Amino acid sequence: MNEMLEEKLANLPTNPGVYMYKDQKGQVIYVGKAKRIRNRVKSYFQDTRNHSGKTIAMVRKIHDVELYVTDTEAEALILENNLIKKFRPRYNISYRDDKTLPYICVTTGEKPRVFPTRTVIKDGSRYFGPYDHVGKMRNMLEVIRKTFGLCTCAVSIRTIDRSRGLPKWHSCFEEYVGPCSGEMELDQYRDTMQKVVRLLNGKSNALIRELKEEMEMAAVSLQFEEAAKLRDGIAALEKYSEKMKVVSADVVDRDIFALEVDPDEGVACGVMFRIRDGRLLGRLHKFLYDIDSREPSEMLQAFIEDYYTGELGAIIPDEVHASHELVDDEPLAEYLWQEHGKKVPIFVPKIGEKAQMIRMAQSNARLLIGELSLQRKKAEENRIPHSVKNLQEELRLPQPPRRIECFDNSNLQGSDPVASMVCFVDGVAKKNEYKRFKIKTVVGPYDFASMKEVLIRRYGRLKREKAHMPDLIVVDGGKGQLSSSVEALKDVGIFGEVPIIGLAKRLEEVFVPYKADALMLPKTSSGLKLLQRVRDEAHRFAITFHRDLRSKRTFTSTLTEIEGIGNKSAQKLLKKFGSVKRISEASEEDLIKEAGKTTGSKVYAFFNHDPDNTHIEYEEI
Repeated sequence: MNEMLEEKLANLPTNPGVYMYKDQKGQVIYVGKAKRIRNRVKSYFQDTRNHSGKTIAMVRKIHDVELYVTDTEAEALILENNLIKKFRPRYNISYRDDKTLPYICVTTGEKPRVFPTRTVIKDGSRYFGPYDHVGKMRNMLEVIRKTFGLCTCAVSIRTIDRSRGLPKWHSCFEEYVGPCSGEMELDQYRDTMQKVVRLLNGKSNALIRELKEEMEMAAVSLQFEEAAKLRDGIAALEKYSEKMKVVSADVVDRDIFALEVDPDEGVACGVMFRIRDGRLLGRLHKFLYDIDSREPSEMLQAFIEDYYTGELGAIIPDEVHASHELVDDEPLAEYLWQEHGKKVPIFVPKIGEKAQMIRMAQSNARLLIGELSLQRKKAEENRIPHSVKNLQEELRLPQPPRRIECFDNSNLQGSDPVASMVCFVDGVAKKNEYKRFKIKTVVGPYDFASMKEVLIRRYGRLKREKAHMPDLIVVDGGKGQLSSSVEALKDVGIFGEVPIIGLAKRLEEVFVPYKADALMLPKTSSGLKLLQRVRDEAHRFAITFHRDLRSKRTFTSTLTEIEGIGNKSAQKLLKKFGSVKRISEASEEDLIKEAGKTTGSKVYAFFNHDPDNTHIEYEEI
């Protein structure tokens, strides 16, 4: 701890406020609020035994602390959230919506505008929503237009007044053929806007009653045209109100907050239901990241505080219901009281209708996390690693070599000739798709002919079965090996359809068909390193297969020297005992039990009573 930080910690105030931790570069790494700044800040540097690993790592990076003293905890809550959104500190909970949801914006000014948008701008405008489906937002705009005759024209970039950042008034066409509401008298316009805001706040029942009274008064006054407009508006409003999902029998305005955590995905999801007049008016959700070592109560409180101190939290309900007890709800309760003018209780219902709404919100959160997980998996499937992209550029391939198949031969002076094929997909070995080949048509150590045979067998079969071909074929070797491979692809009829290269190990030269000079990829190239991994894996796999065959053949030949023992009996004994040495040490009873009386006795006599075999040494290969 540096001297400046020690001095600040020794002189901390006891007031409520906000503290910001900074690292050595001056970057803000954490923002927090406290009822008493001194107690909270000092707790980070005292008795770290109860701290999480993440908190300990953060404390080690703290180089400076900056303080903001406030009069109340509610002010500290607002300031904390504004600073978090401004600096996005590394050790605070981070949020992200999965998409930009639609809102209805009501601007400020003498004649406020009402229009749909997907962008929230801090310009004093009020935003209602978000709507979880654009169709619901359009229905609301249609109700506003039909009920109040108000212009709700969609706004494009061409209708934005760049000097003010607001949409300009313009004439309405198509469905709305009356005069534009921008021409209304000011008093009438203000009265209409008050009703629109009440409707957007979910007060549809009270609004319908009020409009019916106005319609009756207009009819009594013989203003039949005005009464007819009100009648049509009421009909549109009632139709919309009937479609709203009723989730509660009472008419108390409440917000429902729930949280679900998925530690495997490293994400939590907070869901908020806005209920007005017993109807589900809207839903909001956010994903919370950096959740390691954080309790659900802490994350839920951060989600609720972020909502009410943001642009969308201007409409304070009568009650707040949460799925978990909050860590410290005093600052939030004080803030809600200031904004609402009366106490807003925060409940954690356990039974009954309200608990059922909590469970419904949690089900939505689980569903959203599941959708996020699927999106991540899909994105991962479509993600092309840098090494694959680099290899495409270095070799000038028509498409990324996402699937690479590499071949190598192995033999010992022509004995037990074999070949291997390994498969890499997106730079990762797919061992369940490896292939091993015993050379059938070539006698002796002829690698070129062996490679040709293997490629004809492999790709001839793929062509007959109409299976998926690789994006790149790699053979271990130089020009000669590549030439034999090209002939094989020509015989199969796929040469030119699949790129093929040879990789010579001595200088890591890359050979391509019909080019005399080799390509020398940069030693630091991630594409070359990928080729080296593929080639080395093919070599390892071929050598392992060759050794296995040679070992079996050696062991079996020793046993088949015994009169009356064939390959089948020898293999059976080897499978049971594991090696020739263990067979030679086995008792006659064990051998008879496994191979039968005649065969078991012959094997036992061969290793224990035949004087000609006393000098034999059994080497494990």
